[in-house]
Amino acid sequence: MTKPGSFIQHLLKPFKSKKDGGIDLEKIAAQEQKQFTFQTLVVATKNFHPDHKLGEGGFGPVFKGKLDDGRQIAVKKLSQTSNQGKREFMNEAKLLARVQHRNVVNLLGYCAHGAEKLLVYEYVANESLDKLLFKSGRHDALDWKRRYDIILGIARGLLYLHEDSHSVVIHRDVKASNILLDDKWVPKLADFGMARLFPEDQTHVNTRVAGTNGYMAPEYVMHGHLSVKADVFSFGVVVLELISGQKNSTFNGSFDAQNLLEWAYKQYKKGKSLEVIDPRLASSAIPDQVAMCVQIGLLCTQSDPQLRPTMRRVVVVLSKKPVTIEEPTRPGYPGSRYRRSHRPTTSSSSARTSSEFSSHTSGSTTNTTSATATASTSYLVSPRLDRHGKRPMSG
Repeated sequence: MTKPGSFIQHLLKPFKSKKDGGIDLEKIAAQEQKQFTFQTLVVATKNFHPDHKLGEGGFGPVFKGKLDDGRQIAVKKLSQTSNQGKREFMNEAKLLARVQHRNVVNLLGYCAHGAEKLLVYEYVANESLDKLLFKSGRHDALDWKRRYDIILGIARGLLYLHEDSHSVVIHRDVKASNILLDDKWVPKLADFGMARLFPEDQTHVNTRVAGTNGYMAPEYVMHGHLSVKADVFSFGVVVLELISGQKNSTFNGSFDAQNLLEWAYKQYKKGKSLEVIDPRLASSAIPDQVAMCVQIGLLCTQSDPQLRPTMRRVVVVLSKKPVTIEEPTRPGYPGSRYRRSHRPTTSSSSARTSSEFSSHTSGSTTNTTSATATASTSYLVSPRLDRHGKRPMSG
């Protein structure tokens, strides 16, 4: 039998390469006591009937099901043809095994049946944020109060991952489509296929880039520098999308701005933050809250990662505790010049501290059409993106 500590020891080696065959879903399931039989899931999903299909990712299809005890579930079924899907699938199984928070999707269990590998989650009734915000006719369901609560909920979920979970977890793919809303509109971070555990004694690590266009931090895209501040940047993009109702990667709201971040920053500098707001929120918006959230979104998307707030700082501000909010510098966005800040010294705060901002400044940046880069390069490489809009996952 596997020793209890071995699973944790395995988790604490996130940046070492390992072939998928070395990961045993049966052992994870047995150790966490979250096993489901394959027959149980066949019955729950009506034999994975197409009518029960909720969607499909790089890992394979997701089906809605109902257990005998009445609980509704979502079953993620690993595709046998996608190697990247296998990596993401097993990564998610490992990382979510010990994660438990109101604003993180709850992994109920696992199933390993021959070649079949499945993950079982709580079913989240209102689907993903992007469908409500950008694609459906249900925009009215997202009034200002609801959007503000979603912003606060996402912030709390990220704070848990960065500072309060068993190890520091960097999601790496925070975006509207990876935020699920339950029947009470509580937001839940989902899709941990690209997430990484973060060494507590380091300020950043260098890794291959994996993420989604429009949400990735400039230092990560261009130099492979990964830290919790990459998630903070992505969160800031989502905040501005929630306020404006527009998607950063397809922004078309202004001729003098090439994306949502640049446009919001220009409005802020003109003292016109309220012009960023989605017109459909006119009757429900609270002007002071809107202005504060615009400022938070811009602080989180600053080009220099050292100037971005921690998620603890964001939660404190959103919780209406008396604080002074800093002035944001220019955001990082496609087409702007990029200059890396000085590297943090070895005595810098770790990813778990709630230290405030340094005095370093930096130019703004990013080119979200590039894909992989390491810390030793200053140029961009642009391989094919996969059909789900994500970058190749590695490292």
